[in-house]
Amino acid sequence: MEYTASVNKLTQPLVQYLLDNADKLRLGVEKLANGCTIIDAGIKVPGGIEAGRIIAEICLGGMGTVTISHSPYTTNWPLSVNVHTGNPVLGCLGSQYAGWSLSHEKYYALGSGPARAMATKVKDGKQEPVEELYKELDYQDTHDATVLVIENDAVPPVEIVEKVAAACKVDPSKLTIIVTPTSSLAGGVQVVARVLEVAMHKAHALHFPLENIIDGSGSAPICPPHPNFVKAMGRTNDAILFAGQVHIFVKGSDEAAEKLANELPSSTSKDYGKPFADIFKQYEYDFFKIDAMLFSPASVIVTAVESGKSFRAGKLDNALLDQSFGA
Repeated sequence: MEYTASVNKLTQPLVQYLLDNADKLRLGVEKLANGCTIIDAGIKVPGGIEAGRIIAEICLGGMGTVTISHSPYTTNWPLSVNVHTGNPVLGCLGSQYAGWSLSHEKYYALGSGPARAMATKVKDGKQEPVEELYKELDYQDTHDATVLVIENDAVPPVEIVEKVAAACKVDPSKLTIIVTPTSSLAGGVQVVARVLEVAMHKAHALHFPLENIIDGSGSAPICPPHPNFVKAMGRTNDAILFAGQVHIFVKGSDEAAEKLANELPSSTSKDYGKPFADIFKQYEYDFFKIDAMLFSPASVIVTAVESGKSFRAGKLDNALLDQSFGA
């Protein structure tokens, strides 16, 4: 990657803000025996939308802004999250993407945020990134402190904490783990704030040259929470699938920009057409049976900056959104 910055350095002030304002934001803060700081954003505490907004900026590696607004774009769900980053490849794929698989006994979670960019493992006697993606991005971060965001309804066991710290080559006292249950308001916001990230991930899957993506923004409605994990997860996905809007600015030919626009929307997937919770049930709760091309925003604009032309594709689906959100 030509233009890089330390996502870990950029996020430390945001992490400190959460710690300094934990009461205001209704967050729980706990220090483990090994020194690791755990921030609870919705397990034993209420958390909230503002906490979720800041956590989303942490997930983006401090490379973007996340705001909350009201929008008339969706008929019944005006509360929206808006995301912008001037470096969408590094901010979204290099930090926000939940790509680090962590498990110990019955505990399983996906890690997202800046710690991913520091994590390494030894393979065939050589140090390499924990995730293959970083080889493609040609990016590895180093800093004296790091933060990982976990979408789960339980604090990770100490074994996972130690594994994360070791992989990032920091003492556990220099590690902060933020835990956001999907069924919480904070958890819902930080997932829906991935509206641009899913577009980046799909562009990568479509083999669009990442170095040609130079700017991007997105928005999606904030879903009402649900106590049932599958329904909560379904709603966060559906906010993006049925009402996510993304605008991406790219270098290269008009033909390539138009092709990307046409292939990006969620409606191009064979699994599109019903709430995510129903699709998940249909595939017997096996995430990997779902068409990977489903995970993308509802409508997209791709602007080719060299010609000034913009290409639009996809559509908003208020009926499916209402079905999912329980209007």
